[in-house]
Amino acid sequence: MNFKEKSEILITCPKEIPQYLEKEIKALGFPVLYTRKAAVATEGTLEDCMFLNMHIRTGHRVLYLLEKMRVQNGDVLYKNAKKIKWEEIIPIDGYFSVSSAVLNTTIKDTRFASYKLKDAIVDRLRDTKGKRPDSGPDEEKTVIFLYWKENDCSIYIDTSGIPLTRRGYRKNPLKAPMQETLAAAALMAAGFDGTVNLANPMCGSGTILIEAAMMATNTPSGAFRTNFGFMHLIGYDHKVFDKICNEAASKIKKCEIKLSGSDISRDAVLASNMNIGNAGFSNLIHIQRCDFRESHIPKGGKFLLIVNPEYGMRMGDEKNLEGTYRDIGDFFKNKCQGGKCFIFTGNLGLAKKVGLKADKRHVFWNSNIECRLLEYEVYEGSKRFDD
Repeated sequence: MNFKEKSEILITCPKEIPQYLEKEIKALGFPVLYTRKAAVATEGTLEDCMFLNMHIRTGHRVLYLLEKMRVQNGDVLYKNAKKIKWEEIIPIDGYFSVSSAVLNTTIKDTRFASYKLKDAIVDRLRDTKGKRPDSGPDEEKTVIFLYWKENDCSIYIDTSGIPLTRRGYRKNPLKAPMQETLAAAALMAAGFDGTVNLANPMCGSGTILIEAAMMATNTPSGAFRTNFGFMHLIGYDHKVFDKICNEAASKIKKCEIKLSGSDISRDAVLASNMNIGNAGFSNLIHIQRCDFRESHIPKGGKFLLIVNPEYGMRMGDEKNLEGTYRDIGDFFKNKCQGGKCFIFTGNLGLAKKVGLKADKRHVFWNSNIECRLLEYEVYEGSKRFDD
């Protein structure tokens, strides 16, 4: 496999995040070719894919385009896919998996497309090498991705393998955690640039704080990963990736801000401290166990404060959480003057109970839940707007 050959690179992400991913791609020196609802396309080599996997914070997978083709049915897919020189891509003694996204009215089961592509790969390798590598659902080794929309079909190498949102530091996620990529995008939407203090009451497993620490210290998102899909391709040179890692490490800087979090749950405090330790930020992030109303608020200068309360998705929870959301509004008004405060929630009905008028509303999706990052500029004498 030629790691220096240029092709289209598609970086996937959750819905509503492409605008932040676009900014990242441009900041890293890559062009933006086009944008989809949940992906942004750029171009480069497989060596560039190594760099992008190390640095992208808001993307899930870095996909390197192998082939685009017109496909009417499974047999045509098989025939065209078998022409690809898989013997130059997948080690014969390795392991590969195939995943697919299919938007075709004639295909009822996406597994059919994956099986057809897998059969083409296996048969090509048998014909050229006399044997085949193992295959299955595991994404730890070589991963091939198929995107099939009507008659247009694209085959990619998934150079990430395991999604990039799995940074590697979060060993204890607790229940309903915010994904790392979503936390990074929320921080970008909040205007966090690593130069202002950040408080995160209701910190849960500490994801927002850890992502903030990584941004403030210029620690790359892939710093804790030991395995990527590109490592399992023929032609991979670890010396090239070592250079990328060393250059990234040389740009890590000292954190000049205060990062603090709190949670009333003992399990959350233990989990966040464990994850913070895994990321190497125990000396940067201070966690206290307390009710959010007693949280430490940074003094002196501007600061950001982000809370991510429960959404009340289970029956009966919403009524019980009304008081919590109302108290969040009072907490902002009484203790957070001079700061910029944010609530990340998937329940807009409960958000109204905050009683303060949001200055901005940023749309996000947390899995299949439509969410808002609500922004409040809190001044002396901010008024409640109770219904």
